[in-house]
Order: sequence, then C-alpha cells, then structure tokens
Amino acid sequence: MTDRRKTLFISDLHLQESNPNMTRIFCQLIENSDYSVDAIYILGDLFEAWVGDDDESPMYQAISNALQSARKRGIATFFMHGNRDFLIGKKFAYRTGCTLLPEAVKIDLYGTPVLIMHGDTLCSEDVVYLKSRKTARNRFYQTLFLLLPLKIRKQIGERMRLKSYAHTSITPKEIMDVTQTEVERVMQQYHVRHLIHGHTHRPAIHEFTIASQPAERIVLDAWHDRGHAFVWHETGEREHVYLEN
Repeated sequence: MTDRRKTLFISDLHLQESNPNMTRIFCQLIENSDYSVDAIYILGDLFEAWVGDDDESPMYQAISNALQSARKRGIATFFMHGNRDFLIGKKFAYRTGCTLLPEAVKIDLYGTPVLIMHGDTLCSEDVVYLKSRKTARNRFYQTLFLLLPLKIRKQIGERMRLKSYAHTSITPKEIMDVTQTEVERVMQQYHVRHLIHGHTHRPAIHEFTIASQPAERIVLDAWHDRGHAFVWHETGEREHVYLEN
C-alpha cells in the first residue's frame, strides 16, 4: 500500500477462539495501518458469535487492544452489526474505541456519497432468515437473553449457530443472495450510486443502472482462509486486497 490517503472496509471475519490465526491476521491489519488510513469500517460479523460484551476471552482482549491502538494513532474505527454479532453494545464500543453504526449509513468517501450496510436485509427472498432476524433483534428478547449467565448464553449461541448452518445448507444460493430490486430501492432511498456491503461472501463489483444512471454494488469477501480488505483511495482508485497468512 502507498502513502495515499485511503479508507478500509472489512466484513465477515467470523473470528473465533478455535481459529487464532484469523485473529492474528486481523490484529496485524489494524496494527499495520498507518497515518495514510483515514478510517476502518467493519461491516458486521467481526465475530462468529457474540453473546454479550462481558465475554472476557483472550481473543476479545487482543481484538480490543488492536482497535484501541488504532484510535490512539488517529484512525477512526467504525462497527456495524452483522447477523452474528448484533449483540455488540456500548461496552464493546467503549473498550475498542469503535463508533457503532446503524444498519445503513451514507458516508462521504473523498467527495463520493456511498451507502454502507452489512447486507443481510438486502436478501429479501430469504423469508425464513428475515423472520428469525426480526425476532433476534427484538430489544425485549435481547434484554432477557443478556440477563442469563454467560455460560448458558454461549450454549444457546452455539445452538443458534448450528441452526443457521442447517438453514444455509438447504437454502438455494440464489435465495440467500441479495435481491436486485431491493438493492435499487435502498440506493434510491439514500440517493446514492455506490453501495458497499458484506454478508453474502461473494466478492465482486456489480455494475448496473438506476434511473438511467450508472451505479455499482461492491461486495466484500469473507475471511475464510485469508484476510480481505476493500480499499478506497482518495484518488478514487479502489482495490480488493488479500492478506496472506
């Protein structure tokens, strides 16, 4: 990477204690980000599962320290909830220095209006998932869940994770992908021609038109076997960058 000013976008890291290598790569990315990085946006699913901000695991400590160091170096860090870590709250934000974002935000990238999202709500044909999402995001249910002992929450979280895997294993891929009409509706709602999101694990830059105007949808990659960041330079150049082990 050069010294030109830039902004980084990452999503779907699914960090978990059973895969410390991915946590190491994430921390390395954050710690290696220098003064040329204006901001780092984490667009959801930083963790494979999150059952409360009171989880004091060594992995959480390492991630918190890395993000806090970025803030101390003047790099703005932002976090948007995904479908795996929607319970991240104010304590996490305080400890890491991250600013928590709503599920859809329009930002200015060096003069270009860009909409950022996790992307799960764009999958409007996945009715089963959207129904379970509505229940999981209910504040009353979340409050009751967070009152449970951490050990029990982890057990419930593991059951929910396995249920999610079962759903994705039998649901056609086209159902779990975004719906183009929903993409266009949301982009028109926010008056943008550029959208960046994660969730689908299908990295690409899709070009299309909205009201006869060129538009694009940038999809971030998941961190399966290697890390990934999408870089938007102040010059307007964009690139997918893969982080090797």
